[in-house]
Amino acid sequence: QVQLVESGGGLVQPGGSLRLSCLASGFTFSTYLMSWYRQAPGKERELVARVSNDGGGTYYIDSVKGRFTISRDNAKNTVYLQMNSLKSEDTAVYYCNANRVLNDYWGQGTQVTVSS
Repeated sequence: QVQLVESGGGLVQPGGSLRLSCLASGFTFSTYLMSWYRQAPGKERELVARVSNDGGGTYYIDSVKGRFTISRDNAKNTVYLQMNSLKSEDTAVYYCNANRVLNDYWGQGTQVTVSS
């Protein structure tokens, strides 16, 4: 069955870094658009970053540009989110998403807390 398993979340001080990973299985990973979303308490889930199926194209929301980097390794069925210069407003549950036309899959989420 389809699985997206996120890891790498945790507690980090402002200005610190974390690297999230999402291991996919149960579908043809290399044909899917991969994204990271986040949801902060009391807020709607929002798209953070997206990478094309071959890794050649990326998109970021303005608030993370220059700080976050999304990448993928199709040989390992894994997508990453490198997060640098973290701010308190980055605190949220981060979700991995795989999308292709009518197929849309989600991971269970990993908590990222930025606090001193």
